[in-house]
Amino acid sequence: MSEAIKIKGLTKSFGDIAAVNNLSLTVETNEVFGLVGPDGAGKTTLIRMLCGLAEPDSGGASILGYDLVKQKGKIKDEIGYLSQKFSLYADLTVDENIEFFAELHGVKHFTQRRNELLEFTRLVNFRRFLAGKLSGGMKQKLALACTLIHKPKIIFLDEPTTGVDPVSRRDFWKILSDLHNEGVTIVISTPYMDEAERFNTIAMMNQGKLLMAESPRGIKASMNKIILEIITSNLREAYGVINESGYEQQLFGDRLDIVIDNYEKDSPLITELLNENGIKITEQRIKAVSLENVFIHLLKASPHPSPKERELNP
Repeated sequence: MSEAIKIKGLTKSFGDIAAVNNLSLTVETNEVFGLVGPDGAGKTTLIRMLCGLAEPDSGGASILGYDLVKQKGKIKDEIGYLSQKFSLYADLTVDENIEFFAELHGVKHFTQRRNELLEFTRLVNFRRFLAGKLSGGMKQKLALACTLIHKPKIIFLDEPTTGVDPVSRRDFWKILSDLHNEGVTIVISTPYMDEAERFNTIAMMNQGKLLMAESPRGIKASMNKIILEIITSNLREAYGVINESGYEQQLFGDRLDIVIDNYEKDSPLITELLNENGIKITEQRIKAVSLENVFIHLLKASPHPSPKERELNP
């Protein structure tokens, strides 16, 4: 498999804040490559640099063999970019929006391509609707159609399903799956871990740095720990007691995930510890390591926890 994107030492700062900090990674051709991380991790800045919308301070990258800095014009013709706030024209119809972006990219004979994209995104019956009258999910599908009008080889999507209802999210992912099957390389950022399971490779980021880049299976296998999930009516008290014991733990709703090495040894110790403090475990089980478990584990290992990490595990 050939390389679609190769990044080496890419760095971008805003004042004293390193948004992307000496980051290196490779995206293979026809890969669904995901960027995952909390707000401020550097996902958007990285995507904007790769799309030529922000200049790197140092380091470099090649996209489809073209130099990121020296050959921006050639790169622009080969990529598509869907930002978090894609600028559709509310007072133009679906057809007119696609036509506008076709002209923007110099696509002269776009009628057949537009019809194909309307079929592809299931927007045929809405082609005369004003973009401003569409639902959030339909707006995202229209934005994707506009992004694809010039047949890019790589598309960059910055949190495209944020704020979109679950049904539209599922529909959007079906469209992306079809694109992937057609050979398009997809680089996408998302805050949703269930979406991250769909990626061929996940790059976990925090505070501008790459924590890990691996397949979902490889990331989960890398933790090499056991997750003991417990339920108790005194969850906050249990959290405090376990915190004092030195075990790593992660809070998920009404459940507590405790990271252990050996079930036969650690489970009785944890039960005894909680009982001594008047806390009764109502249910416990060993659960498969999740991407959330690994992500929080990596965040805890970071020298400076982010605000999002503190929010997840106060």
